[in-house]
Amino acid sequence: MKIIPVIDILSGLAVGAYRGERDSYRPLRSELCPDADPAGLLRGYRALFPFTAVYIADLDAIQGRGDNRALIRSLAQTFPDLEIWLDEGGRAAAAGYPAQVHTVIGSETGITPAELAAAGQAPEYLLSLDFNRDGFMGDPTLLEQPQYWPPRCIAMTLNRVGSGEGPDTALLTALAARAPDRRWYAAGGIRNKGDLQALAASGAAGALVATALHNGTLTTADLEDLTQVNRE
Repeated sequence: MKIIPVIDILSGLAVGAYRGERDSYRPLRSELCPDADPAGLLRGYRALFPFTAVYIADLDAIQGRGDNRALIRSLAQTFPDLEIWLDEGGRAAAAGYPAQVHTVIGSETGITPAELAAAGQAPEYLLSLDFNRDGFMGDPTLLEQPQYWPPRCIAMTLNRVGSGEGPDTALLTALAARAPDRRWYAAGGIRNKGDLQALAASGAAGALVATALHNGTLTTADLEDLTQVNRE
């Protein structure tokens, strides 16, 4: 199983995400770094485990309040061997980044199946199918036409992010059944090794994780065991 740590960036700082309530996000407190510096957090992540990819959400760009592009380019230069999954809240692949940066397009942007079809596979991007407590966030026809989904997809349950409630394995199972040839990554609510094992059994190729890494409920030994079981 591939574990992808998460960094949410707001005004140049790493922040703690909670249930998708972005106005309430505050500078991160983590056992892995002394402050909320994104580069320091990345070093903390890689001291814990040799992660090969990281998910970054540029919350300023997502909310239309500026961006952190210079910082993200700097992170890419500092960690050239690290694949970056970047969500900037756009409906197309972002330009101006090195090849290691792959765009995440979220369904909450309202992207349509036709727009996904036009995006093609070059450059490669990921689709995040976003859900909250009210259900699917986006164009409802997108859920009905999985033939347009790219090879890598994220099942994002925003209302469980940072909640400690556990992941939505039923959602992951349902989405994977619609497109079993895709690689599925779960996001939201993951607490420990047991949650990740349950997701793997439900068809996940990997998962996006933050809180469990910050509070130490996922250890280096756990990560070593998980990545040996079901490699991407």
